[in-house]
Amino acid sequence: MEHEQPPPRAQRRRGRTTALIAAALVLGALAGTVTGYAIQYDREPTPLPPLAQQKLDPPKAQAPNDATTIKSINANRWHKTDDDLTKLLIEAPAGAKSDGNGYDSLDSYATGFDAPGGAFRNLVERGLRRVVRTSWEQGDIHVEVHLLQFRDFKGADEYRGGQSGYLYKEKYAGNGGADIPGVPTESGHLWVYAKTEEKPGYYPLRQARAVARRGDIVMHVFYYDKRGRDIAESDVAEVAKRQWERL
Repeated sequence: MEHEQPPPRAQRRRGRTTALIAAALVLGALAGTVTGYAIQYDREPTPLPPLAQQKLDPPKAQAPNDATTIKSINANRWHKTDDDLTKLLIEAPAGAKSDGNGYDSLDSYATGFDAPGGAFRNLVERGLRRVVRTSWEQGDIHVEVHLLQFRDFKGADEYRGGQSGYLYKEKYAGNGGADIPGVPTESGHLWVYAKTEEKPGYYPLRQARAVARRGDIVMHVFYYDKRGRDIAESDVAEVAKRQWERL
């Protein structure tokens, strides 16, 4: 006897039902979110808890270093080199006749070089910001101190290197110079010229120089004996050391 097969079960159509349930869930979540925002909107804002420390001390000012540029200095990194630059010039020694101090314009300063036009372009390219100078006379000794501030360490160091790079030549000091006490060798040096400069109609002139960089400032010391006599290296070093420490 053959058994009769049961009729096949019809397949459920799940697509439409699943879509309706998903849509209902989304609408329910959306309605809940809108309701939550509406409730929060009508409530008074909840005050924040008080800080544990009511008075916070601002961070201490940081001294600039070789990585500091004018752009990186802010209210918490203010430094005395951004104040009146003439305040960083040393005073004339007691009994000396001082010519005072003040600012030099870039073009005026460039006229002191053998090639003013080239010097002007060079100083602009290296980012010179400001120049100040002071000078005094004490007997036959005449001293000038220049401070040149650049926009960053790189420009200052390039200028220091450029000025130091030729002074050893015979036309100038004619020797390798000496260290300035307390100044790193790579940051500064001094030279006493080996020969006296003599020109018809002028007194003989002997000179010495010191060049050093600290931060974005280059100090340039010019030391002259207007009678052409020997200059003691220690006398030049004393002026240069005082100016370095003032920076």
